[in-house]
Amino acid sequence: MIIRRFLDDDGELAQYLVQQLNTPLDWPEGGGLNTGHVAKIASAAACDVSYNQAANGHLADLFAALPLPGTPEGDEFWSALENAGGTAALYIDPGNMGGPFFDRLVRGDEAGIADRVLSFLAELDDQQRDAVTKVIGDALAHDTLVAGGRYLGQLWLRDAETTAWHVLLARRRPHQADDRKRFLQAWGNA
Repeated sequence: MIIRRFLDDDGELAQYLVQQLNTPLDWPEGGGLNTGHVAKIASAAACDVSYNQAANGHLADLFAALPLPGTPEGDEFWSALENAGGTAALYIDPGNMGGPFFDRLVRGDEAGIADRVLSFLAELDDQQRDAVTKVIGDALAHDTLVAGGRYLGQLWLRDAETTAWHVLLARRRPHQADDRKRFLQAWGNA
């Protein structure tokens, strides 16, 4: 949708390519792929890739804000998180999803961490979620002036949940072209 709204013959990217490549939008004439097509392809790729990378990067940043595994503070934190979250905490335990999952995230496996975060949160009951909120909030509270670690824990959980959901939606995006057409048609006919 972003592309259709902002990319036309006078679109910024198209004009940039015309200026930088010193080619008209329809160059080469009669060719299968012209400057305008290249601009549209680049815009589409940039939107999807940027969205995925930004969401995954943010998810990694959320975990980076927590105490590091293998440190005394980290070992205490991850143990407390497992006590608070029960078996659900195993989804995000560093021993179960550590380096290999984050390495895959960096290499473009967008959903591995997101799936684990959402599975973790889905399995928490209300009491566990509240306990996890406190553990995470207490760990984050020492670096901020915001009063109340519990509030910080709530923010972290909400942000992680929403970001993980965005990652899964972005992963679905390439497969939803027909869904979008059906959606627009159905709503247009309503």
